[in-house]
Amino acid sequence: MKEKTAVEVFEMETQNVNVFYGEHQALKNVSIQIPPKSVTALIGPSGCGKSTFLRLFNRMNDLIEGFRLEGVVKVQGQDIYALNADPVELRKRVGMVFQKPTPFPKSIFENVAYGLRIHGIRNKSYIADKVEDCLRKAALWDEVKDQLHKSALALSGGQQQRLCIARAIAVDPVILLMDEPTSALDPISTAKIENLITELKKNYTIVIVTHNMQQAARISDQTAFFYMGELIEYAPTDLLFTRPQKETTLRYITGRFG
Repeated sequence: MKEKTAVEVFEMETQNVNVFYGEHQALKNVSIQIPPKSVTALIGPSGCGKSTFLRLFNRMNDLIEGFRLEGVVKVQGQDIYALNADPVELRKRVGMVFQKPTPFPKSIFENVAYGLRIHGIRNKSYIADKVEDCLRKAALWDEVKDQLHKSALALSGGQQQRLCIARAIAVDPVILLMDEPTSALDPISTAKIENLITELKKNYTIVIVTHNMQQAARISDQTAFFYMGELIEYAPTDLLFTRPQKETTLRYITGRFG
């Protein structure tokens, strides 16, 4: 008698997804399965649909006029666009880090504590422990532990981006979405963020949009190549960059367009 194999559970999944902004179709029939505790890079030229795809998973596209979705988007097996789905609850599970660092005009401490307070947590010692834990996870604690009550706006760009990551993980998400998180940073800060992403994937599923193919090759486990709204190829990163299956992928990664 044949043994039953365990059904693989994907952290995130899309099935035949089409996205429209009014008359414009931004994504065309995209189906993908993203495993847990891994880094998935989304690459492709500007305007190819990478960021639209990323924002599906925390429903940020809902805020754009004319947005319309066809197909299914799941997070941890749940259809997050079902009528009874709660976008606020979803965004607790799915954190977001943007292209430019976006610290609040508050202290370093209050930036990280903000999400906890919003969710009704009042225990001061718990908040203090959580802030320290998140700053440590974001590889920032040793640099700021003596200036927690100074303005976050006084930090360098790279420090601000790590602070934004600490703020994102404070509410215990399972997924981190990163939209070109190092494009505004210098090489040293970029390297620190890349090292941080590699460390964070032990506890989080990470999806990152990047224009930097070397970055995708360095830090991701699998890479999805988008072109003109279509998912052209999705494969383990080493395979996609060394033995791409599609001619369009080969042309893009060898710099012949994009």
